[in-house]
Amino acid sequence: MQQIIYFFIRNKNFLLFAVLFTISVALTIQTHNYHNDKYISSANFITGGIYTFRNNITDYFNLGKENEQLLQENLMLRKKLDQFKEVIAVEKLDSTVLPNKFSYFTARVINNNYSKTKNQLTIDKGRKDSIKIDLGVISSKGIVGIVSDVSENYATVQSILNTQSRINAKHKNSGHFGSLKWNTENPNVVQLVDIPRLAPLAKGDTIVTGGRSTIFPEGILIGTVKDFHLDNDDNYYYVNIDLFNDMTSLEHVYLIENNEAAEILNLEKGVEDVEQ
Repeated sequence: MQQIIYFFIRNKNFLLFAVLFTISVALTIQTHNYHNDKYISSANFITGGIYTFRNNITDYFNLGKENEQLLQENLMLRKKLDQFKEVIAVEKLDSTVLPNKFSYFTARVINNNYSKTKNQLTIDKGRKDSIKIDLGVISSKGIVGIVSDVSENYATVQSILNTQSRINAKHKNSGHFGSLKWNTENPNVVQLVDIPRLAPLAKGDTIVTGGRSTIFPEGILIGTVKDFHLDNDDNYYYVNIDLFNDMTSLEHVYLIENNEAAEILNLEKGVEDVEQ
C-alpha cells in the first residue's frame, strides 16, 4: 500500500495532467459534433477490426465442422437425386415409397499415393462404418477409385492411378463404351481404350462412368478428351482423358454402395455356371 502511495506522490504532476487531458478531450467530443463524429468513426473502425480478426480466427477453427456439414448436405442431395432418377424411370411409381438403389457414405482421405504404379488411398472409415470391399469412391468432381481392403476403422482404395485398375466408362455424347486405365505417365491424365472408331470423338468431349458394373452408377464424371488416335489395329481409339479430379489433392470423398449388387452378381454367377 505504501508503494502505491509513493507512486502517486512521485507522479502527481503527470497523473494530474492525464486526468485534465482526459476531461478536456471528453468535453470537446461532447460539445463539438465534428469531434464526436470522428471519435465514433474511429471507435467503430477499431472495434470492427477487432471483431473481424476474432471472427477470422473462429471461422478458421470451424472449417472442419463446416466441411463436415457440407459433406452431409451433399450426401443428402445425392440420395435425393438418385431417388428422383428412379421416379422418372418408372411410370406410376408410388411417391410414398421411393426406391434407393445406391447408398452413400462420406470419408476423409488420410493418405494418398499418386507417384507409384499401383497407387492406393487410405480413408478414415472402415468396417464399423459399413464400408465394404468393392464400394465405388468418388469426390464432388468425379471418380477416385474402388475400395480394395477394409479394417475395423480404416479402408484402402485402389486409385484410378493404378495399373491394375479397369473401370467401365463411356463417351457421353455417343454412348460408346470402353475401359479406363492408366499408363503411369501423368497423375492428371488417364486413358480410355476399346472405343470403336465409329465413335464421333472430339477434343473436350465429356467421359463418364458407363454403369455396366455393380460398382459405379452411370454418369459419374471422369474427365474430358485431351487427344486421341487409332490404336495398332485401326479399329479402336486410344484416348487420353484430362481428369476433372486433381488426384494429387484429395481430402473428402464419397463411397457408393449398390444395394442390388449381391443379387446381380449371384444371378450372373448362376448363368456362368450353366454355360460351363
